[in-house]
Amino acid sequence: QVQLVESGGGLVQAGGSLRLSCAASRLSFSRYAMGWFRQAPGKERDFVATISWSGDSTAYTDSVKGRFTISRDNAKNMVYLQMNSLKPEDTAVYYCAAAAPPIRASIRTSHYDYWGQGTQVTVSS
Repeated sequence: QVQLVESGGGLVQAGGSLRLSCAASRLSFSRYAMGWFRQAPGKERDFVATISWSGDSTAYTDSVKGRFTISRDNAKNMVYLQMNSLKPEDTAVYYCAAAAPPIRASIRTSHYDYWGQGTQVTVSS
């Protein structure tokens, strides 16, 4: 079955950086749009960033624009989220997700078919 495995989370001070990685297996990765979402305790899972199958189109939630960068390497079946200038409000469990064609890139959780187990990001003030 399809597997998405996130890594790279951890504890970091405000202003610091982390790079999340998501390894995909058992799917035609280069055909799937990929997304990063996050869920803080007691809150809904929210969109963070998305990237099209070719990598030529990206979108971000307003609160992370200019600080986070999503990228992918189709040869390695990997998607990344570079997070800079981290803030305490970025603290959450971060999930990567895959959306099958014809979805090109999406901010909607309902468009995603597969999800990883999540990785915790904690930003201390």
